[in-house]
Amino acid sequence: MKKEVLRIQGIQKSFDSQAKATQVLKGINFNVHEGEYVAISGPSGCGKSTLLNILGLLDTPDTGEYHIDGSLVSGMNGDQRAEIRSRRIGFVFQAFNLLDDETVVDNVALPLKYRGDNKLQRQARANECLEMVGLADKAGLFPNQLSGGQQQRVSIARALAADSGIMLVDEPTGNLDSKNGDAVMALLDKLNKQGTTIILVTHDPRYAQMAHRQIQLLDGKVLSDVKKGDASVENVFKGAVEKSEEEHA
Repeated sequence: MKKEVLRIQGIQKSFDSQAKATQVLKGINFNVHEGEYVAISGPSGCGKSTLLNILGLLDTPDTGEYHIDGSLVSGMNGDQRAEIRSRRIGFVFQAFNLLDDETVVDNVALPLKYRGDNKLQRQARANECLEMVGLADKAGLFPNQLSGGQQQRVSIARALAADSGIMLVDEPTGNLDSKNGDAVMALLDKLNKQGTTIILVTHDPRYAQMAHRQIQLLDGKVLSDVKKGDASVENVFKGAVEKSEEEHA
């Protein structure tokens, strides 16, 4: 078995709203090994994006432990977390999060600038990543000159630039039509086959089924964690959702 790259144990997270604490994550446990392709799915409000933010060190849990490459990161300070984030984690966001006043190649090179690479190194790596996503000919354009699907591919190239090995992908098809969405998902599948560890948050069952492993969340808990070839997770999930709806009726 390949080495473990991520492990979370007993992760809980609450948010205060109108003087009332709402628990979003209720004791999440799972691990991810190098080269896995994991889809995290579930109904709206189940905690998917909150969990992804914790995995990406953009948020901290209230309780529980989080390890990256065997190192406990839950108690690290801001600088230490930023260092690990820049070295080990690439992000792909639903809204692309590209800088409109920077060229495509400079957007892709941005993580390397923060890391301290010189300009020549940044440009070479950014162009290499644009080649990987099929956009080498768009390097000198600006984001608003690209289609939505092309902008999402630029954001994937940016996530690849630091060669972190772990890619966190948040609803990458949410702002795309089905054709562009399918193209982006095919690209993620290709990158995974080349060795990138991918953790995908998606609301689309079709795309979740493209992953090797599906983690289903419901009401802040892991409902199921199923690998391809195991018993149908869809039926298990459907039954649990129906039961939850009956209990809340």
